[in-house]
Amino acid sequence: MTLSVRNPATGAVIAEVEPDTPAIIADKLARARAARPAWAALPLEARLSTIARFRDRIVEQKEALARTLTRDMGKPITQARNELAATPGRLDFFLENTRAVLQDETVLDDRNGLCERIRMEPLGVVANVSAWNYPWFVGSNVFVPALLTGNAVLYKPSEHAVMTGLAIGRLLHEAGVPQDVFSVVIGGGDVGAALVEAPVDGVFFTGSYRAGRAIAEKVGPRMLRLGLELGGKDPVYVCEDVDVSRAAESLADGAMYNAGQSCCAVERIYVHEAIYDEFLAAFVQTVRGFVVGDPEDERTYLGPLARAEQRDVLDAQVADAVARGATVLCGGKRIDGPGNYYEPTVVANATNAMRLMREESFGPVIGIARVSDDERAIELMNDTEYGLTAGVYTRDRARAERVLARLDVGTAYWNCCDRVSPRLPWTGRRHSGMGSTLSKYGIVAFVQPKAFHLKSAF
Repeated sequence: MTLSVRNPATGAVIAEVEPDTPAIIADKLARARAARPAWAALPLEARLSTIARFRDRIVEQKEALARTLTRDMGKPITQARNELAATPGRLDFFLENTRAVLQDETVLDDRNGLCERIRMEPLGVVANVSAWNYPWFVGSNVFVPALLTGNAVLYKPSEHAVMTGLAIGRLLHEAGVPQDVFSVVIGGGDVGAALVEAPVDGVFFTGSYRAGRAIAEKVGPRMLRLGLELGGKDPVYVCEDVDVSRAAESLADGAMYNAGQSCCAVERIYVHEAIYDEFLAAFVQTVRGFVVGDPEDERTYLGPLARAEQRDVLDAQVADAVARGATVLCGGKRIDGPGNYYEPTVVANATNAMRLMREESFGPVIGIARVSDDERAIELMNDTEYGLTAGVYTRDRARAERVLARLDVGTAYWNCCDRVSPRLPWTGRRHSGMGSTLSKYGIVAFVQPKAFHLKSAF
C-alpha cells in the first residue's frame, strides 16, 4: 500500500511513496552495520568536510527546499525560508565543536608509568524518528552530530514531512555520505514502531509524550542509548512593569508562529492583574492582524495545521474552557473550506483546571490567566506534568532570574520566548523528555566513553 503525501493547505495528493516494510528496514540496518566501520575509520576532517558540503547545498537550494517544506506540512513560505536560513548556523556549531568532544583526554600520566585515558567512541547504528514541525532543525540536531561522531543513521522523517526527508537524504548523499551510512526510512507510525524495535544501538525520537513513553517502554529493557525530545505546555509570566504592547506582540508571535506547532511555543500566559485587561486588548489586536491563508503566499503569517485531526483536539479544548467559565475573545473554531485551517484563538479568564491550560495544544490557541503576584505565577507555572520551557517578561532582570530559578524546566527565557540556540542544550524534564540535543551535550549524546588503563612496566 502506498503512502499518500497530501498538501495540508488544499488536501491534494502531491506524491505517492512506497513505505518500508520490516524486511526492508532489516536490510537497511544490515547494510548500515556493514558500512559504518569504514565511515567511522575516516579521519574526522573527512567527515567534517562532507557535512560542510551538505551545509553548502542547503544554502544553494534554499528556495526549492523551502517550497517543498511548505507543501509538505503547510508552513508559510516566509517561515519555511527562515528555517532553511537558520539551519546552516546550527550545522556550523557542530562542525566547529565536534573535534573537541572526540579528542582523547589523558587524566593521569605519572612517573611510575601509569597512564589513564578516556576515548569517545560512536554508539554504532542509531535510529532517528524525527518530527514534521521543524524537520530541518529537529532532524539535523540528531543526524548531523551522529554522523560526525562516526555513527550510521536510519532516519525516519514524519509521514507529514516525507518529501523534505527525502530531500535531506539526497543532499547528504550528494555531499558524500555513503548511501548505507545514512538511510531514509519511509512510512507512518507502524514503520516508526518497526524501526524502534529493530536491533539498533540507539534510539532518538522527537514527538508527543504518549509516543515517547511507548518508545521508552520498548527500548528500556534493551539498555540502549535513548533520547526523547517531547512536548511542552510552556508558560510565560507577564509582570506589571512591562511595555504592554511590546510584550503582547512578542508573546502573540511566540504562541502563533508556525500555527503554534512547536514544542516550545507559548501555550499558557499568566498576566499580573494590574495590567491584565490592557494586555488582553493589545494581545487580541495583534492576533487579529495575523494573515491566515495560502502558505505559499508571501503575505500569509498563519497557514494550515499539518494534521487534520489536531482540529478535533483544539475544538475540545476550547469547548471545555468555555464550559468552565472562560471567554473566547477571538477565533475558537476551524475555518470552513479546503485545508486544515483553524482560527487563531485567544481565550481569557483561563484557569489551570481547563484542558487548554494542561494538555499540549500544538495549534494556534492560547489561554490567558490573571495572577495576583509572583508567588501565584510560580505556583501555576509549575502546576504541570511538562517541563520544557518557561519565560518571564519584566524590566527587572533580578526579579526574572528569581522566578526562573524556581521553575522546573529545561530552558528559561527572560523577555523572549520560542527560541533555540545551538550553543545551549535543548532538554526537557518529566513528560517533556530525557536527554539533550544541541550544545556540547548534544554531541556527547552520540558517543560512549572507553577508559584506558595503560601501564608501561610491571
